Amino acid sequence: MTAPHLTDEASHEEALRDEAAREEALRARIHQEMADSLDEELELELDDIRLDELEHDGVGKPSIDRKFYFRELLRLQGELVKLQDWVQHEKKKVVVLFEGRDSAGKGGVIKRITQRLNPRVCRIAALPAPNERERTQWYFQRYVSHLPAGGEIVLFDRSWYNRAGVEKVMGFCTDEQYEEFFNSVPEFERMLIRSGTILLKYWFSITDEEQAFRFSMRIQDPLKQWKLSPMDVEARTRWELYTKAKETMLERTHLADSPWWIVDAVDKKRARLNCISHLLSQIPYQHVTHQPVVLPPRARNPDYHRGPIPPEMYVPGRY
Repeated sequence: MTAPHLTDEASHEEALRDEAAREEALRARIHQEMADSLDEELELELDDIRLDELEHDGVGKPSIDRKFYFRELLRLQGELVKLQDWVQHEKKKVVVLFEGRDSAGKGGVIKRITQRLNPRVCRIAALPAPNERERTQWYFQRYVSHLPAGGEIVLFDRSWYNRAGVEKVMGFCTDEQYEEFFNSVPEFERMLIRSGTILLKYWFSITDEEQAFRFSMRIQDPLKQWKLSPMDVEARTRWELYTKAKETMLERTHLADSPWWIVDAVDKKRARLNCISHLLSQIPYQHVTHQPVVLPPRARNPDYHRGPIPPEMYVPGRY
């Protein structure tokens, strides 16, 4: 007959082993979750890595150190989460405009800004070409419907400045409409600011050679060919006209209360870090203290039994 104290010791040791196994399983699960998060970052960076290898081929000026880049990006994204909390808590309205030539890297920055934010708080407005009805509206009308309410951030991937750029260069507006835009946009933006909207305007600047390289990569990459529209291809033939239109736009709409900020975007990784860092520096956000989250125990009903799911309802496990 086994002594009671030996049984108790064995049970205690078994409980310790079970606890150690659970802790090890939890550590492995946490490690896997962190690895998955890093994989998401790597997925976003994969195309950039391929481009760097093809562009430099081991020669020339390397881009920013990748470990440093990821470390800074994660730190800045942590600050963006704090900004989001502050915007929600204070019911602030934030509008950020991203302008620049095709393939200048606007979309890449926007992806990194939104990657860890709540899409109900921070959303992207990327409007298509206006339809027949919208062409008869007040020019700013279709943009107004996308402006934020209190507690929201809206990132415009191209904005009302289309009129000063593509519409002017491609002949989609008259000279009178073009001039009226410049007469109206300062007051329109002042109205936004007076209403309590925080407005930031970024122009992403790349060289002629860099755009040509990025276009050629898109042509060769089936995953990116959709990014090249006939309008983008036509724009390549009008580089100087776009340059003149940009210079006029900056000269006439670089206002004291809504200035333009130029992002050197030839190096995409540096451009992302610089733009996000600058954006954070322009908004006086503060840390918001939250009540600690306590996960309540799950209510269990002894009479509940989970029913079986028919095998044919499952997605085939091909991987």
